[in-house]
Amino acid sequence: MFTKLASDPKYVGGKLSILSVLHTWTRTIEFHPHVHMLVPAGGLDAASNWRTTRKKWLVPVKALSQLFRARFMKLAQKVLPEVAFPQEVWKKEWIAYCKPPFTNPKKVLQYLGRYVHRIAIANSRIEAIDNGNVTFRYQESATGSLKRMTLPANEFLRRYLQHILPQGFHKVRYYGLLSPANRLTLKRVQLLLADKINKQVEEQNNAVPTDVMTKYRCPCYSEGIMVVTCSLARRSRSPPSINISLAPKLQ
Repeated sequence: MFTKLASDPKYVGGKLSILSVLHTWTRTIEFHPHVHMLVPAGGLDAASNWRTTRKKWLVPVKALSQLFRARFMKLAQKVLPEVAFPQEVWKKEWIAYCKPPFTNPKKVLQYLGRYVHRIAIANSRIEAIDNGNVTFRYQESATGSLKRMTLPANEFLRRYLQHILPQGFHKVRYYGLLSPANRLTLKRVQLLLADKINKQVEEQNNAVPTDVMTKYRCPCYSEGIMVVTCSLARRSRSPPSINISLAPKLQ
């Protein structure tokens, strides 16, 4: 669905790269299957040129919602051919939510990476197993406060086993340029982006005034610009004196 809209020249006009990570739980280990997707803001067109997306959005969410509804209902009819779905389901407006990352793409990638090999609940959150009950600690999403919950062992195991993926499901999926079938194309994209970044750096260096270049030039290699990240304040007092006590001479 993403790739179909992105191939339209009105939006991106190229093939996207999509990283998909499947989550199955919330902080109370309730069964809540959902997928997180990380999509770079650009794509590769048919002429092997990198095309960046618009600044505010990747693809129109209204069109994406309609495609998602049609795709979902088609799969539902295939799995349940004997069920007659009411027309209200087809006419109801579905919502596909897309948003930019909270901070930066690296933070989002680290967040998703932590969940790739994570289980539904860590041993450190289980506080007690007593009289056929399991007490564990969880964080409430609404308030962020830590709370405790006690469940019968059978119910605890039932919730836990829900997070074992059925046959055919995968934790991580790669689509578009990130697909293993497009490794050579992905390498070409990486080279294109590297050349673009190098040109931007050269333009920034050329825009720096000559006197600034001379002032901050590296004294060791006489090239490049030294960037001051912080300054350490001079100590206002002398270093502590060392007291040496001599042992009495032996008679």
